[in-house]
Amino acid sequence: MDEHDERGTTMTGVEPGRLDDQQLMKELETIHRTRHDTLLYGSNDALRVHNERMAQLEGEYLRRNPRRSVSPGRTRDGARERMPSGRDQAPVGKWGPGAGGVGG
Repeated sequence: MDEHDERGTTMTGVEPGRLDDQQLMKELETIHRTRHDTLLYGSNDALRVHNERMAQLEGEYLRRNPRRSVSPGRTRDGARERMPSGRDQAPVGKWGPGAGGVGG
């Protein structure tokens, strides 16, 4: 079903607030699965629509689950605890020292 937002552009999909919890999770799984290809190969319009839809779906999920469990390792403090020398340690890997490119 196509609906129009206030700018007159077409939005595909059901309004997130009208989805039941199972449908919402399925939509979130689908949009996250297609994210990488949309970013790499989609047109600017496709990426814009994808961004808007993902924000709507994620916003609805957060609205329904304000007290969702958060893994301690997925916080800034948890990430700092994993670093061997604390916050001053430079990242290692693809974008870290010796990776080439600008400043490398």
